Amino acid sequence: MPRSLIQRRISEVHERLRRAREELAVVEEQLAVLVDTAEDARIRSLVSETPLATREYQEAQRQADAMARSRASVASSIAELERAQDELLDRLVVEPQ
Repeated sequence: MPRSLIQRRISEVHERLRRAREELAVVEEQLAVLVDTAEDARIRSLVSETPLATREYQEAQRQADAMARSRASVASSIAELERAQDELLDRLVVEPQ
């Protein structure tokens, strides 16, 4: 693979990695809010012992769980991009000009 192509691919992967890290920061902030909301709903559910409060807690917990899965997905994408970037950098160093 030509050196210029490797460099271009490194640049593309780097940009995707930057965007993924930004997305992860946003998802982590949202997750923190949803976890706090679910915890508050859980406490209200325990104190009030009403079906409505229990449903509100369950819904809040479902949202927090969904955001946690989203966070895991973005983190996995970041790991894949980092591996791809490392492989491209290795190729850049190993392959002759």
